[in-house]
Amino acid sequence: MSEKIGFIGLGIMGSPMAKNLINAGFEVCAYDIIEKNLDHVVDSGAKKACCPKEVSENSDIIIIMVQNSPQSEKAILGDEGALEGASKGDLIIDMSSISPLVSQKISKECLKSGVSFLDAPVSGGEPGAIEGTLAIMTGGSSSDFERSKPVFDVLGGSSVLCGEVGAGNFTKLANQMIVGANIHILAEALTLTTKAGLDPETVFNAIKGGLAGSNVMNTKAPMMYERNFKPGFRIELHLKDITNAMETANEMQIPLQVTSNLHQVLKSLVLDGKGVDDHSGILKFVEKQSGVEVKK
Repeated sequence: MSEKIGFIGLGIMGSPMAKNLINAGFEVCAYDIIEKNLDHVVDSGAKKACCPKEVSENSDIIIIMVQNSPQSEKAILGDEGALEGASKGDLIIDMSSISPLVSQKISKECLKSGVSFLDAPVSGGEPGAIEGTLAIMTGGSSSDFERSKPVFDVLGGSSVLCGEVGAGNFTKLANQMIVGANIHILAEALTLTTKAGLDPETVFNAIKGGLAGSNVMNTKAPMMYERNFKPGFRIELHLKDITNAMETANEMQIPLQVTSNLHQVLKSLVLDGKGVDDHSGILKFVEKQSGVEVKK
């Protein structure tokens, strides 16, 4: 592979993504604030860096995969951040799910140094990161998007240029709003039918082929009635995304009634100690309110 890749952020998503790039033949220089995460990827063939600046000094395309807006700003714009070590013509791709307004702020700073920027958040969770089947939603120029395609083709099953910088994260917020609302109403539906004496698995099988059917239902309904809340995507992370949606909507002066309610549900679950559960655990909020337990 001709372009050298930098990877900053080697958590539950970033680690398998970096490994997929290494396995595809890319030369990867990596960094994470947690030493064991970094060592794990270095053992797979990555070059070890001591800070984001060193990553970008040794890379042409720098990928950021961190938790939220403050972490992205620090990794890119902070002291010894990626922008300090980047050269004119380099490309920074922030694949974190953050505020689209922050993405636009970061992009403006990068452009001052002649560094290109894409925001490219993903959907698919840890399984998608491991399998290389993530859905990648991108904001930026068409030329930068085309340059990134060899990387995206390794990391994802699909990649779409949604518009200018910020469009990727606006699209990701839309995705998270829809997914969260679907899980919440699915939980209410299974709770209602369980209370009525029906088997939730039978209800799921009866309706999944109709208009109510969805990828969300196919994935999350079995987790609910099998009481499997092992995280593929944690409630606390979904809360982060919906908080970003609410803050962005407030800045844009747009009322979001369903999203606002979802925000309160997720926040309640986190305060109740359920933040590390899979977001199918929204069911637990509904069950607590109703006094009904959904199970086969």
